[in-house]
Amino acid sequence: MSEERFLAIYEALSQQGFGPLDGEVAKQLKFRPKAIKKLPMEKRAKRARANLLSARNTEMTYELFGSYLVKQHKELITGFLDATGVDHEDGMISDIDECKPDAEKIGPAIEELDGKYPADDVTLYLALSAEHWPDVPQVVDAWRTRQAPAAK
Repeated sequence: MSEERFLAIYEALSQQGFGPLDGEVAKQLKFRPKAIKKLPMEKRAKRARANLLSARNTEMTYELFGSYLVKQHKELITGFLDATGVDHEDGMISDIDECKPDAEKIGPAIEELDGKYPADDVTLYLALSAEHWPDVPQVVDAWRTRQAPAAK
């Protein structure tokens, strides 16, 4: 993911001038939490992104991107779940191991989402879904196929 894309997500999740990982960035820089706002958002986002990459913090990364999708594109999540037959309540799945998408419905669901949402957001959701359902090859393959061009 590019720095620009990460910055856009970081800014979308900011509240009252604080980015979602500014507390972690402040600790790393030995700043007081309120003093972190003196740094431009671009620098804070760049530092947060580097921290996620260096720590390989899958859980924090998942939470950050999941929060972004819920805040900005909840209908993308519920649309995929509805289209693939995953039982959920307002996008929340009660048992991720038991509720898996119908393999035959995944392709058409992704096509529908691509017609409604930015491709980057659909790809981001597929990345999170591949984490949810690593044993559903259609989800994993769809994400990897979309990911390949971006990696070049």
